[in-house]
Amino acid sequence: MIKLNNRDYECQDGITVEELMKLNNFTYARIIVYLNGEVVLPENYASTTIHHGDDVKAIHLMAGG
Repeated sequence: MIKLNNRDYECQDGITVEELMKLNNFTYARIIVYLNGEVVLPENYASTTIHHGDDVKAIHLMAGG
């Protein structure tokens, strides 16, 4: 189990950031992903793995006025 946006989330150990994003339909054009407090760059989504106990935050950036 991991924390995804401050909620418990059950997933396979070793899932990649890319796979997690697809499973949760995180398809926003501007999104920032943090893994245990560190920013994961989009070019590293496919190679960055998530393990049980990790804390993942996916933040959708929005513009407003």
